[in-house]
Amino acid sequence: MSTNQGLALLNEMATFVKVVETGSFSETARQLGTTPSAVSRSIARLERSLGTRLLHRTTRKLRLSESGEQIHASCLDMVHAAYAVMEKSGHFHAEPEGTIRVSVPKAVGHFMIHPHLPEFLAHYPGIDLQLLLEDRYIDLIDDQVDLAIRITEHPPGGLMGRKLIDIEHLLCASPEYLTTHGLPVHPHDLKHHQCIYLGEQAADSKWKFQQGNRLLTVAVRGRYSANHTGIRLDAALKHIGIASLPHFVARHALETGQLVQVLSDWHFKTHYSGGAWVLYPPTRHLPPKLKVFIQFLTDKLTQEPTLHQHSAAAIAAVQQSVHNGSDHPDTI
Repeated sequence: MSTNQGLALLNEMATFVKVVETGSFSETARQLGTTPSAVSRSIARLERSLGTRLLHRTTRKLRLSESGEQIHASCLDMVHAAYAVMEKSGHFHAEPEGTIRVSVPKAVGHFMIHPHLPEFLAHYPGIDLQLLLEDRYIDLIDDQVDLAIRITEHPPGGLMGRKLIDIEHLLCASPEYLTTHGLPVHPHDLKHHQCIYLGEQAADSKWKFQQGNRLLTVAVRGRYSANHTGIRLDAALKHIGIASLPHFVARHALETGQLVQVLSDWHFKTHYSGGAWVLYPPTRHLPPKLKVFIQFLTDKLTQEPTLHQHSAAAIAAVQQSVHNGSDHPDTI
């Protein structure tokens, strides 16, 4: 087929995509403002030019042939590319609209994503959001989800996406707890403290640390464990002990001085660390509603303060308090 012939069939190709989308010649005709017979002739011309049957037609439904499936995929790419050209050329200024279904882990959704969403909804009145807070694995296709935010070091193959932010974990406690029980200066000091950990499996009470090339593991204990970050945060605020928390959960309490980071010169390693990735099924042309949502989250989360921007002054204050405090045997 010559280039001129291919160009002459662009309209037929677009009509073919619409027929597959609607599953009906009559509905396609209604949407395109023409007649069913005109749609039928357009498909017949395309089949004739390509030398293959694209659709199996019965009185009740249409079904793609084997060659029709392959040709439809290429025609669909063509239609998407046409929309992309229109967007870039400034001839397509429709506001992003539609519903976005987003799967996100519970703590990430509550503490990190949700606080920014009222601003997004105000800025994009044509978009509705459905936030699905789930810690279980979500299959984007089976669960009909547009985007999934996952914490991982290695994003799964078969998906596209963007890293939003690194998820850092830390140990923290209230100044009141540290004044009473002492400030640990080495991970081994944690053996003498009440530690608030996840508690889902035995490894959760074996805290791992790294400082340069030094790696060590400390078996900690405590009277209270909880597999919910909000509960561990509240327990630390109530002076129960030293808690393991994601930075995004503890951030406000660190900023206000309600909590202090402990052992900040050691890197606290956990299986639950990694990057927060926004993932979606592979596609050449991401819908505008998803583009603006992903960019919005990227802009907001990259402005978040990092773990190391807190605690220095707070730790100094606690150290002074401990130094001027009592002769408590746990005081260092």
